Amino acid sequence: MDVRSPLITHVSWGRMVVEGMGDGKDFKLYPGGGRAWDWNETGTRHTPGIQPADVEELLDRGSQVIVLSRGMRLVLQTCPETLAMLKEKDIEVFVEETTAAVERYNRLAETTAVGGLFHSTC
Repeated sequence: MDVRSPLITHVSWGRMVVEGMGDGKDFKLYPGGGRAWDWNETGTRHTPGIQPADVEELLDRGSQVIVLSRGMRLVLQTCPETLAMLKEKDIEVFVEETTAAVERYNRLAETTAVGGLFHSTC
């Protein structure tokens, strides 16, 4: 049975609304669900950015394509190790400004097992 990734129904500075999850600031989304993205779990900071550990959960939950947001002002980086890990696993990845990342993720969610990390501020 295919399990769809939840859609993001609203994004603005500091606030996102996700289907079935309500609103929050940052989210980890994957096929069948998602949760708030707490940077403290892995010690993520804007630099060096999204770490392999941040993405592992998305892969463990069946994501075949990954969308990583860079924040509204492109401040959030992505560790080179993260991109290397995804390439090694042959996972397509998109790294974009948050509103563009949301649009891409929602389009992909219609047909693909997509996961994403979304940061709604800087």
